[in-house]
Amino acid sequence: MTAVLILATIQAVIGAFDLVFHHEGTERLTWKPSARRELWLHAIRNGLYAVVFLVLAWFEACGLWALLLAIVLLAEVMITLADFVVEDRTRLLPESERVIHTVLAVSYGAFLALLTPHLIAWLNQPAVLAVVHRGWWSALMTVFALGVALWCLRDASRARAVASPAGPVAPLVTKHFIAPLRVLVTGGTGFIGTHLCRALVEAGHDVTVLTRDPRKARDLPTPVRIATRCDSFSDDTVFDAVVNLAGASVAGGRWTPRRKAILRASRIVTTRDVVALIRRLNQRPQVLVSASAIGFYNTDSDAVITENSRWAPGFAHEMCALREASRYGVRVVEMRLGLVLAAHGGPLGAMLPAFEFGLGGTIGSGRQWMSWVGLDDTIRAIAFLIARDDLRGPFNVTAPQPVTNAQFSVALAKELHRPCLTILPATLIRAALGEMGQELLLASKRVLPMRLEAAGFRFIRETISAELAASLNLKRALPFEEENPAPPLIRAA
Repeated sequence: MTAVLILATIQAVIGAFDLVFHHEGTERLTWKPSARRELWLHAIRNGLYAVVFLVLAWFEACGLWALLLAIVLLAEVMITLADFVVEDRTRLLPESERVIHTVLAVSYGAFLALLTPHLIAWLNQPAVLAVVHRGWWSALMTVFALGVALWCLRDASRARAVASPAGPVAPLVTKHFIAPLRVLVTGGTGFIGTHLCRALVEAGHDVTVLTRDPRKARDLPTPVRIATRCDSFSDDTVFDAVVNLAGASVAGGRWTPRRKAILRASRIVTTRDVVALIRRLNQRPQVLVSASAIGFYNTDSDAVITENSRWAPGFAHEMCALREASRYGVRVVEMRLGLVLAAHGGPLGAMLPAFEFGLGGTIGSGRQWMSWVGLDDTIRAIAFLIARDDLRGPFNVTAPQPVTNAQFSVALAKELHRPCLTILPATLIRAALGEMGQELLLASKRVLPMRLEAAGFRFIRETISAELAASLNLKRALPFEEENPAPPLIRAA
């Protein structure tokens, strides 16, 4: 029996890592409406595991009880197979999660092989649930049983929470356009791009996505055309607007020289390729909206930052490429994005696990400014900037009320009904994450959307408390039409 308990322990430890690292961390399944079926399967499977661990801790299931335990074990296999099918249909699993699942499958197979002789022996005995004590193994299996039981309840509660769809997203863009547009979106499989494509497709626009990894396009709505290279478009291809959101994630790891080269290339090279495409098209798009981040600015203080503030020289090459596009008669808009917030991804998605489990708190001194913007307002701003043919140049896309990190942390903890007690020292962040930690977590940038508001744009949610309440409850503020005065509208060519 010891070998069975060892394999059960391996299964529990690896499974816990998969839950915490993938399901709660990198994939944020507990906040994705598309993961509802997967969450229900996880809840059922964790409930079955709780039964198995409890039996291993304190009982010998004899007679009919052995048969019931065998049914539970077989049900776990069926649930896992169903989970594989649902995962394959609804999301692209990272390689690390595929490896973990393979290890878990092999481990569970070995566990069943070793447990089967015991089940056969128990089955031939009179029906009784005999209490046994296996020393410290009983205590360990009990801990595992409680852990998976709690996770069963969590997955079930989150499956219920995300069961109701967030509602249509077409209103985010509909009011700005009087005719369907042909839109090219680079980086359309990313956090912002996916939401933008969904809104455009729902509103009836013709969307083409340029992506380095077409496998990720499975998360996009249909119909959407997919391209992997700009040179795949013929010269007579027509786009009314181009939205450039391409770029590797700046939060994807320490900013080593190699990582910096990848970050620069993913932005500068894509921007240049898009401009080269625009140059050779027989009919050029009316507008190019290109996104960068407020890291564009060099300031790191309490000073208010507007579009007129000093900028960091590292962006010079990208800006040169954008200026080249304007020489071909294309209106160029430079979006400078703050921290784009939504529960299923981005910086808020990365912070949620710690806060949900009561471990959230301030970062460093907590006095650094966080210039944020909601994902819905980001999509609305993109549509607004496309539609207004009198707008060009830089626009800060940040909510008009930035907050300090301490204010943000308190607001997030309050919305989740959790404490906000911990402090993550700045020295630890610098040691662990280096320049990336300094720039993304500790730098202070108090950015205001001066030009965007002056143009007549109105944010749906201007305060961090309103944004967090909407994001975490998966609700959307409607009607949009009453929030924004109608701008001049763009017609498809």
